[in-house]
Amino acid sequence: MRRISLWMKAHPVVGDSLIAIVLFALDVLVYALFVAFPVPDIATPPWYVGLPLIVILLGVVPLRRKYPLVMAYWVLVWTIPYVAAGFGDVAFSVAVVSCIALYTVVVCSGRRQAAFYTALTLVVSLTHQILQYPDDWVVNTVTVVLALALCWVLGEFVGARRAYQAEVEARLHLLENERHQATRIAVAEERERIARELHDVVAHAVSVIVVHADGASYAVRKDPDLAERAIGTISDTGRSALHELRRLLAILRDDDRDDAENRVGGEGARTPQPTAADLVELADRVETAGLTVRLDLDETIDELPAGVSLGVYRIVQEALTNSLKHAGVGTRAHVRVRWDRGAGRDTDHAGSVHIDVEDDGAGRANPVLAGGPGAGAAREGPAERAPSAPGGNGLIGMRERTNVHDGTLTAGPAPGGGWQVRAVLTVRLGE
Repeated sequence: MRRISLWMKAHPVVGDSLIAIVLFALDVLVYALFVAFPVPDIATPPWYVGLPLIVILLGVVPLRRKYPLVMAYWVLVWTIPYVAAGFGDVAFSVAVVSCIALYTVVVCSGRRQAAFYTALTLVVSLTHQILQYPDDWVVNTVTVVLALALCWVLGEFVGARRAYQAEVEARLHLLENERHQATRIAVAEERERIARELHDVVAHAVSVIVVHADGASYAVRKDPDLAERAIGTISDTGRSALHELRRLLAILRDDDRDDAENRVGGEGARTPQPTAADLVELADRVETAGLTVRLDLDETIDELPAGVSLGVYRIVQEALTNSLKHAGVGTRAHVRVRWDRGAGRDTDHAGSVHIDVEDDGAGRANPVLAGGPGAGAAREGPAERAPSAPGGNGLIGMRERTNVHDGTLTAGPAPGGGWQVRAVLTVRLGE
């Protein structure tokens, strides 16, 4: 039964056509009864006049939802000859169709159109009652008014319910769009984060591999043991980078992170993200590539929240990778990480982390800061860091990580030569 109801709601013309057919059948049946059993005070008009009028009157009922005003005024106009022909006494479809027309106008066209149509209907009905039933016109008019009022109230109720349903559906559609948009934004942010992770992993690993490959190529004949160690470092770095790439690409391929990780690498795919505590291991790897690193770490960095700790690691990793790529072998770098637990702005604020990474540019001074004649030539020298200039991916990634934690980042030539990166990350509890 519910399926039939839903189908009829989806095809309203079918239901309205059934109403018109039922009314026509009832009118024909009543007319046939009056012909078979005549009533002395009621004249029966000829069928060839009445039946076409019934068809004309009911023919617009299937179109009442699409053209409510056309249907209503069509019924009102054809009511006049219908009643004048005497069919008002032997059929009742005109009364039913008039009520349906008023109900449809109230629901579909609004109160103003309905009020005007009701006034015209009352004028036509009152004229008919006075002319045809002069003795009973008051009672008949009251009956017509009550019937029209009932149709009006019913139309108001149904119209309000439909308006409410339309508003609910509109809000649900809006919420669905907002949820879809929020999902797209979340996906874009996650992909941006993964892109930063990919850049950090690839840039660091490839830099170490290239440096060791160059060293191995020079030492393969003179010092085979050194070349073998370099090749081993290349292998370990490549495996680590490959493992990290697989984990990140699995997230891109599948929205369900757990399933993706299970498919790619089982328990190994669930390797935790690096933290500030892993900076010692990072420094060891970089030193094997030829960059001397001196660490000055706060003893409490192990207590940093996971998000801030990962940001510290990635910023230091990117800075050391740039030093290795652009300053070359023999460069000395100094990494300082300090957690300032000063008085916070609110109860969730736990101070800030200060990150300083400096290198000496392999002992090359940077005349740009001196402002002397050699400033122009310094831009072409090896101490200049093109990738870390305003649009480099590495610098962009570091800036984004500092912005996530309401921090600041400065990067540029160091006063005594080389390059320096300074970042401040705000630490909040619960991150």
